[in-house]
Amino acid sequence: MALQRAVYRPRDAEHTVLHQVVAEHLEAFLEAVAEAGDGAGLPQFVEREFRKFLTCGVVEHGVARFRCESCGREHLVPFSCKGRAWCPSCGGRRMTERAAHLVDAVLPWVPVRQWVLTVPYRLRYQMAWNHGLSRAVLRVYTSVLLDVYARGVPSGRTGCVTVMQRAGSGLNVNLHFHTLALDGVFTEAPGGALAFHPAPAPSDAEVAAALATIRHRVQRLLVRRGLEPGDDATGPADRLADESPVLAGIVEASVQGRVALRQRAGARVRRLGDERDTAAVTSRGARQAHLEGFDLHANVWVSANDRAGVERLCRYVLRPPFAQERLRLRGDGRVALGLKRAWHDGTRELVFEPLEFLERLAAMTPRPETNLLICHGVLAPRARWRARVVVYGRRVPEPPASTAPLAAGPDGTGVKTTSPRAWSWAALMHRAFGLDVLACAHCGGRLRLIATLHDPAVIQKILAHLALSHSGQSPGPAPTRARSRRVLIGAVRGRGGRRRACAARCHSR
Repeated sequence: MALQRAVYRPRDAEHTVLHQVVAEHLEAFLEAVAEAGDGAGLPQFVEREFRKFLTCGVVEHGVARFRCESCGREHLVPFSCKGRAWCPSCGGRRMTERAAHLVDAVLPWVPVRQWVLTVPYRLRYQMAWNHGLSRAVLRVYTSVLLDVYARGVPSGRTGCVTVMQRAGSGLNVNLHFHTLALDGVFTEAPGGALAFHPAPAPSDAEVAAALATIRHRVQRLLVRRGLEPGDDATGPADRLADESPVLAGIVEASVQGRVALRQRAGARVRRLGDERDTAAVTSRGARQAHLEGFDLHANVWVSANDRAGVERLCRYVLRPPFAQERLRLRGDGRVALGLKRAWHDGTRELVFEPLEFLERLAAMTPRPETNLLICHGVLAPRARWRARVVVYGRRVPEPPASTAPLAAGPDGTGVKTTSPRAWSWAALMHRAFGLDVLACAHCGGRLRLIATLHDPAVIQKILAHLALSHSGQSPGPAPTRARSRRVLIGAVRGRGGRRRACAARCHSR
């Protein structure tokens, strides 16, 4: 029997656990925050993240309208919120897009090793909202790694890409660094050609020595900035506490795994699992070291020819804080978060009151201006060798999008671009899941974009015309867009080449 062809179905965002919890409890959460802060609410960028999420995947807040060129059937794909904090759908798209860019345009064909650095609890809070401090700690950490690789070949140079992950597995604020380092060094021949020298795998002693150096230099950095405990110097002001004292309290509680608001303020998050009494550990495996709250792990390695493995590793370090499938609503109305792996104390699930869960989401939201992906060494944007390093070992030129016909834009123009932000929705879906989302589910013909719609009244008419069911009253406010009647009519008729060209970046997965 022939295998059935995989068909893309737009996600039903409004019926997910995450959307239901945010929609039902957001206003109560904002009231609780205002009450705890004597009338001062959350910073605007945090509340905006919640409001935008309530429009993500909701048809009434914007859709891309497609029509099959063969059978004439129409399909509506809702827009995404493009949130960069905790929206699983938008985080998944960003993960796939950036991982593809790293593999195709940044990381050369050489072995890659992942280094992961976590820091003590006290430093996690300071770094979470002080981006200057987090970048300074990152510079200390990456300089030590680059020195470790250069010791074997003094004239050699290497590079790395670091992703700042803001959350731990329990949705607690835990800013830590995932670094993909080129596992070796480059040297330059007199003629200008580059040669790569693979590095031997680091021993446990070498990882421990690197961690000791990182800890020592970070402590000196904190002393210089007046952030070391017991230091009489006056450190820089807490920018978050000055801007929003209640959010500062929420973040501090999240770092410690505690609750910040209402009756359970100060209590630990409820855990479900097999309780065990275990002693504190200082090492959990090979090539891992733990020292006074600092932890360094370097046991994940991918060979030069395993490009699929490199892309999987890139997606891992770029992953969103949690997946929709890990959330469930209990019968008592609480939110349960299943852990991917049981903790060493036997915990398999964390249970939150709805407002406690929204606390965690608010604490994880980064500032709009922060950059969470940074390159160092020979991969730095202005490095002298970068242009030659990124193409090193590539056997064939790799396009920035998947092959035809999916590389073509959704309007069938087939325009190719080199910017990672210009990846089409169809190309990303094919790269991540192997789905041809531009194939009609009824006849297999090609779908073509005919309009992008933003006005709820116009969308309701289209739904009625296509005999599609209404998705329900959305609790989140629609984004305000000043549009004239002429623009709306043009959108309905499919006019406007610019709207067509940017539609690949407008709709969600």
